[in-house]
Amino acid sequence: MSQDSEDVSAGNQTEEYDEPTVESDPEEEPRADPDDDECEDLVILDPNAVDVDLNHRRIDKIKNLESLRCVETLCLRWNLIKKIENLHTLTMLKELELYDNQITVIENLSALVNLETLDISFNRVRKIENLEGLVNLKKIFLCANKICRIENLNHLKNLEHLELGDNKIRVIENLDGLTNLNSIFLGKNRITKLQNMDSLINLKILGVQSNRLTKIEGLGRLVNLEQLYCSHNGIEVLEGLDNNVKLQTLDMAVNRIKKIENISHLTEIEEFWFNGNEISDWNDLKQLENAKGIQTVYLEGNPLQRSADYRRKIKMALPSLTQIDSTLCREGRGTD
Repeated sequence: MSQDSEDVSAGNQTEEYDEPTVESDPEEEPRADPDDDECEDLVILDPNAVDVDLNHRRIDKIKNLESLRCVETLCLRWNLIKKIENLHTLTMLKELELYDNQITVIENLSALVNLETLDISFNRVRKIENLEGLVNLKKIFLCANKICRIENLNHLKNLEHLELGDNKIRVIENLDGLTNLNSIFLGKNRITKLQNMDSLINLKILGVQSNRLTKIEGLGRLVNLEQLYCSHNGIEVLEGLDNNVKLQTLDMAVNRIKKIENISHLTEIEEFWFNGNEISDWNDLKQLENAKGIQTVYLEGNPLQRSADYRRKIKMALPSLTQIDSTLCREGRGTD
């Protein structure tokens, strides 16, 4: 976030306005050496600031921000904040970042009716709640918390981006009202089935890496899907993509798939990540021949890789490639 619009110092208060302050609790932290430039007991902010950056300042309590009349972006990343509070006067706020703190409850946000982006990732939140009044929210980031259930989001009709990766979610549910959602990330959870997404008609990006999936299913209504990330699961068959003809990126790396099949109709594919599976038949690459714009394939870690002239065979089968595994193809040579 830009710091150009804020005036932050450890002293020299002016007489032109009352400075909002954010103080550290002296009982919980060692008293700062007055000569230590990195320790600031008092943060002085311009009340006319639009963007306020208070990242990495060991702040343990949000308070005394009432004079921030114009703030639209407030960044409080990498602090020691335990509670969301004292933000009710910041009614112009559009973006609130509380990434990497010690917050346990989503609360006290109802006055922030103009909020569009909320980031409470890397905290200790157990439940999605108290977002009822935030009808203008477009982006929510709740990665790396302790959330067990997707809930209390249906009313957010303007939501476009939802990140819930690295939680304890077992079921995809309660997404019915999110018709404007275009990306959802649910990686590193405990999800066993792709389901309950029929209403996400505008979804373009779905990330479900590192879960407990064994089958591709429940995607038939996601006709606008462009990127699908299913790596690090237990999927055995490549299937269930009949209606996803707009797919450009397909990530099925590190699964248990023995055959590339059922994707010859995916003519828009540009990125095909299939490393770490059990592909052994070179004829399987014919499934990608109709994808004339394919640029990248990852096939390392499959039995195919043990074949002589591994890269040359891939390039001959798919001449439009510019990258095979992590290595770029050399230009001007048909067999790389």
